[in-house]
Amino acid sequence: MSPAIRIQGVDKRFGSVHAVRSMDLEVNEGEFFALLGPNGAGKTTLINLLAGLSRPDAGHLFVQEFDVVRQYREARRRLGVVPQELVFDPFFTVRETLEIQSGYFGLPRNDDWIDELLMHLQLSDKAGTNMRALSGGMKRRVLVAQALVHRPPVIVLDEPTAGVDVELRQSLWKFIQKLNREGHTILLTTHYLEEVEALCERVAILKQGRLMALDTLKNLMSAHRAHRFEDVFIALMHNAGEQDVVA
Repeated sequence: MSPAIRIQGVDKRFGSVHAVRSMDLEVNEGEFFALLGPNGAGKTTLINLLAGLSRPDAGHLFVQEFDVVRQYREARRRLGVVPQELVFDPFFTVRETLEIQSGYFGLPRNDDWIDELLMHLQLSDKAGTNMRALSGGMKRRVLVAQALVHRPPVIVLDEPTAGVDVELRQSLWKFIQKLNREGHTILLTTHYLEEVEALCERVAILKQGRLMALDTLKNLMSAHRAHRFEDVFIALMHNAGEQDVVA
């Protein structure tokens, strides 16, 4: 089976900043995969490259074997991205926002799925509310709904629970786990390492644009004789300057 995401020899610079360095990485179909690292590690750059928002200086990225540069339309249709930033149009209601997003993907009659998204993300009573009137947590729920509105098989979540309440975190993960059980591939970045332990089987850890570790949580914890993944992460960050530890 072809991987859901394939990254081959990807390099990206922003002036003197080498954001991604010779990156090779694959995420399997149906996997719940964590992409981790400190701020500035290159995680969001890699996600922007996958989404076609930026182009690599070298290498290739694929979503379900569609090249994100040469076959952008096909790759983007298969990808749903929840960005870190709260980006929204202040002139539309929640439902209008989702209807417009559906239209971008050629889905003019998508009401049933929009209703289901609103229900699962506890937004049903906010459907007619203008986006600018929502709290930060509610806006983030809408961003999740926007990313899922075209039913993408590959879902990228960039810090989806940063700064949101416990209720949203629980309801979001319950819904995302349901989608994963149904076959959706999930790529997650988060600073909440307990979420990684609870949700993900395999992780990639980046630092300064390099892939420092790639393995299952079980193997990494066993190799470091750790009882918590947080201890593994701290150890890898501490030793990152000494040698690469890709498994």
